[in-house]
Amino acid sequence: MNTASSITSTGYLDSLLQGRPPASALSWLNQLRANAVDRVGALTVPTTRDEDWRFTDISPLTKLSFQPAQALAELAPATVAQWAIPEAAARLVFVDGIYAPQHSFNRAGLSVENLVSGAKLHGAAVEQHLGRYAGFERNAFAALNTAFLHDGALLVVPRDAALAAPVHLLFIATRKQAASYPRCLVIAEPGSAVTLVEDFVALESGAYFTNAVTEIAIAGNAEVRHVRVQRDSAEAFHFANCAVSLAQASRYHSVSIALGASISRHNLGVVLAAEGAGCSIDGLALIGGAQLADTHTLIDHAVPQGTSRQLHKCIVDGAARAVFNGNIMVRPGAQRTDSSQSSRNLLLSAKARVDTKPQLEIFADDVKCAHGATVGQLDVDEVFYLKSRGLSDTAARNLLTYAFGAEVIERIPVASLRKRLEQTVMAQTQTAAPDAARVS
Repeated sequence: MNTASSITSTGYLDSLLQGRPPASALSWLNQLRANAVDRVGALTVPTTRDEDWRFTDISPLTKLSFQPAQALAELAPATVAQWAIPEAAARLVFVDGIYAPQHSFNRAGLSVENLVSGAKLHGAAVEQHLGRYAGFERNAFAALNTAFLHDGALLVVPRDAALAAPVHLLFIATRKQAASYPRCLVIAEPGSAVTLVEDFVALESGAYFTNAVTEIAIAGNAEVRHVRVQRDSAEAFHFANCAVSLAQASRYHSVSIALGASISRHNLGVVLAAEGAGCSIDGLALIGGAQLADTHTLIDHAVPQGTSRQLHKCIVDGAARAVFNGNIMVRPGAQRTDSSQSSRNLLLSAKARVDTKPQLEIFADDVKCAHGATVGQLDVDEVFYLKSRGLSDTAARNLLTYAFGAEVIERIPVASLRKRLEQTVMAQTQTAAPDAARVS
């Protein structure tokens, strides 16, 4: 990282550490926080000179001042209900990063609770997993989140428990210039199954800072379906790190949707740590105006006989920019790995831009791996076909754009959320009429 942007010289990340939560009664948790504070003091704010950030300029973030909310904002039940998922068996609500028990419920029959209280109840399990997967030694934002670790979501799925209904984690931003540090830990014990929805929404427009970390530990023969929806304010900054560990014959299915934020960054790391594990990673970024959406993924095949599938799509309009860096790593000895990756990108205007870099790093010889990337505009033959069936040029383009994004939306396993997002994608892909700035 660039020493010119070090914390000691700019004081930026150090200033964000003001207002940290009080000490916990758990000594190991206090030590974890203290270690993170030390790393914040040693790390630097990433710049475009860093390889992993060369397409993503976050300097606008460092020019603003953000502080954690000190008190829970009062919200009417009807306000929270607009984002409700009717199928949910449990819901935890966090307002500006603060747990809101009055808007939360748990009918799931398993442990879904605030991280602080859950850490006392499931002390040994939480201590074993918290901070283990989302390392902060070289990640300033993960370190900052851990330094602020207090309220958060803990989900413990007991052995052989299969929950058909989803668990909804709802993070609501209500304050301008506020910083929040959402934390989520999921422990799926052997043979269990669960669907998790992480939902980031905004009550009002304005600039605020969300810095989220999620860790998911999936034991043998367990399955986690993970839906992540980021629909923050168009002026917000959203940075997220998600780390997943897969044991023998376990499964992880992820669908990530990025719609909001001025600048967003999502780092997803999945380690297939035992034989027979598998994952599917799907993503969609739908952005316009001057938005920037960056997705970095690492699928790490550490042992033999792992399977992974990845599809990432970007729809970019206006002067927006999307970034995708997807790395599939096949370690030495990880024979009989079966992996494929696809990056497909649609540009809707002459100023829209996509930087995509699918990668394969293979250090084993008995593998089946493939990847590919496309960047382009709508297919003129498809547009012509729809026009020949009576649609106007605008209607034909709108329909094709919607269909491009709907392929990912359709993979969301929660019907009400899927329908709502389909409507959102339909609304955001509608244009009144083509203009000179749009790509023909």
